Amino acid sequence: MSYYMHNVPGRLRIKSPVIKNNKTVADELKKGLSTLYGIGTVDINLITGSLLVNYNSKMVKHMDIVDILQRKGYFDASKALTNDEYIHKAASKAGNVIGKSIFSTFTGMALERTPLSFLAILI
Repeated sequence: MSYYMHNVPGRLRIKSPVIKNNKTVADELKKGLSTLYGIGTVDINLITGSLLVNYNSKMVKHMDIVDILQRKGYFDASKALTNDEYIHKAASKAGNVIGKSIFSTFTGMALERTPLSFLAILI
């Protein structure tokens, strides 16, 4: 799992392998961030390692929140994928899977009922 960050003013989502399946860290984050000026709600998904912070963008900037997370060792912005990079990576994986499936299907169809099909079975 890699780091991920997406911000829309008032809503910051990060994903971090430090948070994933770590209840102690999740509890520390929720308690610490919830008390900060300008933070509304803090939601954490332990399964995905996702942290969603709803905040008042007039009171606090998202980079202030990110800086706190980095100083505490919960997040590394230098390794974080942006939303566009995250989507591109997911689409690339899906394309590879689909491409392999199509190739396999057409190869199977081409070898059906030919002398090569018997040879393919032996191999």
